[in-house]
Amino acid sequence: MDNQRNLIIAVVLSAILLFGFDFAMRTYYPQTEEVPANMAGREDAPTARVDGQIDGNNASGAAIVRDLDAELSTSRVAIDAPEISGSINPVGARIDDITLKTHRQTVDGDSGPIRLFAPSGTEAQQFAQFGWVGEGVAVPNAQTTWQVVNGSELTQETPVTLAWDNGQGQTFGLTFQVDEHYMFDVTQSVINNGDGSIALRPYAFVSRTSENASPSTFTVHSGPIAEGNGEVNFDWDYEDIQDEGPVNLAGDTNWLGFTDIYWMSALIADDASGAEGTFRETGGDIFRADLIYDAVTVPAGETVSRNTRLFAGAKESAVLDQYEEQGVDRFGLAIDWGWFRFIAWPMWQVLIFLFGVVGNFGVAIICLTLIIRLVLFPIAQKQFHSMAQMRAVQPKMKALQERYKDDKQQLQQEMAKLYKEEKVNPLAGCLPIFIQIPIFFALYKVLLLAIEMRHEPFFGWLRDLSASDPATVLNLFGLLPFDPPGFLAIGVLAVLLGFTMWLQFKLNPAAMDPMQQQIFMIMPWVLMFVMAPFAAGLLLYWISNNVLTLAQQWYLYSRNPELKAQMAKDREEKAREAERKKAEEG
Repeated sequence: MDNQRNLIIAVVLSAILLFGFDFAMRTYYPQTEEVPANMAGREDAPTARVDGQIDGNNASGAAIVRDLDAELSTSRVAIDAPEISGSINPVGARIDDITLKTHRQTVDGDSGPIRLFAPSGTEAQQFAQFGWVGEGVAVPNAQTTWQVVNGSELTQETPVTLAWDNGQGQTFGLTFQVDEHYMFDVTQSVINNGDGSIALRPYAFVSRTSENASPSTFTVHSGPIAEGNGEVNFDWDYEDIQDEGPVNLAGDTNWLGFTDIYWMSALIADDASGAEGTFRETGGDIFRADLIYDAVTVPAGETVSRNTRLFAGAKESAVLDQYEEQGVDRFGLAIDWGWFRFIAWPMWQVLIFLFGVVGNFGVAIICLTLIIRLVLFPIAQKQFHSMAQMRAVQPKMKALQERYKDDKQQLQQEMAKLYKEEKVNPLAGCLPIFIQIPIFFALYKVLLLAIEMRHEPFFGWLRDLSASDPATVLNLFGLLPFDPPGFLAIGVLAVLLGFTMWLQFKLNPAAMDPMQQQIFMIMPWVLMFVMAPFAAGLLLYWISNNVLTLAQQWYLYSRNPELKAQMAKDREEKAREAERKKAEEG
């Protein structure tokens, strides 16, 4: 009767864990969807700013849906760099057309490239604009048509310069350069041929819609991002800006912009001038990151320029670190490694190294698991020594449980006394588990954040280690063309995970408490459901860890025959007890 009650309790607790976990994952960790290319969109509606800051120009709040192909069919300045392609719109001098050559929309080889920037008014709109604010002087705005005065195509070798004459003696210029990755260098210049001095404030902004943004969760930040005062600021998301209004960043801003899980657009300020940053919503789920420089005076007959960089691309760790080495402070921290950065970042570096050796990230994960097991081997030896001590004192523990079965408080005191006399630490066996938790979470962060893992295959049907196993039981392991929902998507890796964990529990000494025995019997299969939606690379790590743990257990049992003999004796006693109860019931 007690065993049946324990089994029912274990099943109920497992169901609560299973369904509660699935609800939490769907609520707080929604699945990231690939951003479709060639989306149609909305019109940005920049609001006017006062006190000599950014002029509003397009201050309508209306959402205007425009066709992407029609917008890109106008006369434009082409961009053709090693990793990006696109164009600059001479109207407004906006960089509003960027696709990433080296990143596909889906795992299929023939899928199109990722579109990062799209013109104002299209559904996926995201663009950058550079300009000036001034009083008593005509300045260019979003409707200004610029003239191409140097270069016909922006490449890594050939810059492009646009110019506009305001008819009052001032000529404004924008010179665009692009490097081998994702960085634009934009020089804003003003030639003052007028009679007197003029005062101007250079600015730059990135505008984007939040409708195609990655979800922001407890584990991964998506939304506004900025660096200033010696730290990277992840405090704000799109909803915060909507609820609280414009956010003026305190102190000097070195760089700011918007980040998704894999992509980012950011403005990097000129080192020679202080700049302040602001985030705001401009209407209709359109948000803007403004970088505003201090005012400059341009005397008659002189030229003043300001240099701003624009990053628009993939958050590749090596590329971000390269820009950090070139002077962009803490740019590598744009990847939100979180609290476990001290584990996640070194783990990622080891994975990159192993990938360079073996050429497959799945094999690299297995090799990383082996390295971790080797590092933790001394701790595992202590764990088994603790298990042997616990088995040795088990008869005395049973005697105490029988003697004080009606006095739980006295039982606890006697058990503590026994542990002290026998020099047994009942928690020593838990240490490897606690050590594995940050390692496991750090690998989860790596698989979630590292774009280098995106669309990386293992073998066979596993074409993307950063996505869940597509071959599930309900779709006949990939034969049927549909994806089962949530925790029902039990794939091959999930089944292997449950089976290897079950073997691991079977090899361990049986728990004394019947309730614990029931939980250990069910837990592998509960975890099979819980872990099924996770990234295939994470399940591959856990399976590899289980297999190596099994091999390690066999080895340590061979070195500790007393523990192995005690386990065999426990199983025999358990079998005899089951036979006795069966005979009594019969």
